[in-house]
Amino acid sequence: MTEQEIQIITQKAKNSMDHSLDHLQKELSKLRTGKASTTMLEGILVDYYGSPTLLNQVANVATSDARTISIQPWEKKMLSHIEKAIFEANLGVTPQNDGEVIRIIIPPLTEDRRKDLVKQAKHLGEESKVGLRNARRDAMEVFKKAIKDGLSEDIGKRKEEETQKMLNSYVEKIDTIVSAKEKEIMTV
Repeated sequence: MTEQEIQIITQKAKNSMDHSLDHLQKELSKLRTGKASTTMLEGILVDYYGSPTLLNQVANVATSDARTISIQPWEKKMLSHIEKAIFEANLGVTPQNDGEVIRIIIPPLTEDRRKDLVKQAKHLGEESKVGLRNARRDAMEVFKKAIKDGLSEDIGKRKEEETQKMLNSYVEKIDTIVSAKEKEIMTV
């Protein structure tokens, strides 16, 4: 195995770890923290003339204040479809339709709900760590096989140590991100 092939494997592990970190950040941004955020509506599909379409492609979604999200459809007849899609998304909020705009008022979180959200955030962090460990395992298997196939044991062990250090740094990043989200959730 050449030095270039080893670099490719290391880069592949790093890319996989980056992907786990990005996925965690996207998932955590969807957790409701008591403040209005349009990210909680990302991924909601609305029935637009028979085809599922993302909400932000059929309406203007904005936060009008810290506790209110307003959704203004580009076509009035989409109001009922948007309202239905929000109900089906089971976000724990009730959309209010005034015939022109749909408003979602975010209620303040209860202490129990905050604790549940913290548990959910920690669970998402653990899932990301599993993704990191899988990336490390895949790289380690390749390095071990390369050592059996004639790669210098020193180089193989050094690459294994580098991969472990990379994993440790990503685990620290995940812990930092999750603790920041936990603090944000618990702040009243």
